[in-house]
Amino acid sequence: MAEHLASIFGTEKDRVNCPFYFKIGACRHGDRCSRLHNRPTISPTLLLSNMYQRPDMITPGVDAQGQPIDPRKIQEHFEDFYEDIFEELGKFGEIESLNVCDNLADHMIGNVYVQFKEEEQAAAALQALQGRFYSGRPIIADFSPVTDFREATCRQFEENNCNRGGYCNFMHVKLIGRDLRRKLFGRYSGYGRSRSRSRSLSPRYRRDSDRRRSGDRGDYRGNGRRSGDKHGSDGGRRRHGSPRRSRSPVREGSEERRARIELWNREREERQ
Repeated sequence: MAEHLASIFGTEKDRVNCPFYFKIGACRHGDRCSRLHNRPTISPTLLLSNMYQRPDMITPGVDAQGQPIDPRKIQEHFEDFYEDIFEELGKFGEIESLNVCDNLADHMIGNVYVQFKEEEQAAAALQALQGRFYSGRPIIADFSPVTDFREATCRQFEENNCNRGGYCNFMHVKLIGRDLRRKLFGRYSGYGRSRSRSRSLSPRYRRDSDRRRSGDRGDYRGNGRRSGDKHGSDGGRRRHGSPRRSRSPVREGSEERRARIELWNREREERQ
């Protein structure tokens, strides 16, 4: 029985633990989900929820005044946001991957995932982000169970044929240009052997007190679209790399992640 439960942990056959939260760190049902969301107490990955705000949030390709936006301007806006995020969080340690969702569903739109080389670096970054703002909005950050972005990413989207569009429930990761990728990740010795598949730009981080003093509401840069599937659909997630997109480094396999979450459950039961 124990072997069977371990073999189905985090899959659709698991009727106890939510497979979507296990794979992508987010679930469209939120706290109303009928399955458990095992929130990690430590992880190398942080989720910054709904942080990226694209300039055409209301209507794709059109600004708030109803004027069309040049796609190049949207991409520049996104890459500025991406670089800002990378430079700020890179102060806490080596970043292995930085991914921004281009999905449209409420639980995924603008989500930013940053994976550090070490868990301690992620913990330091999380502590530093408490009480901070970006573009006049509070930063909502927490540890994420995601360590293998290949399991979280929509394979059909990477092949440009996802029929669920922005409401797919697997990650549609927004890409950055090759030059910016080289500029940011090229500082690390492992660049070239394993590349991140991030796609977003720069945020201006300020504590609330600094924001009030300066009166600055921050820059708005971003491009996010939503994706939301139902439980039971794999969304065509990518299990193998595509030549068009670079892969995030793999830190743990499914067995290691299952063992880690089982340990979290035991610790929680002991505390109770």
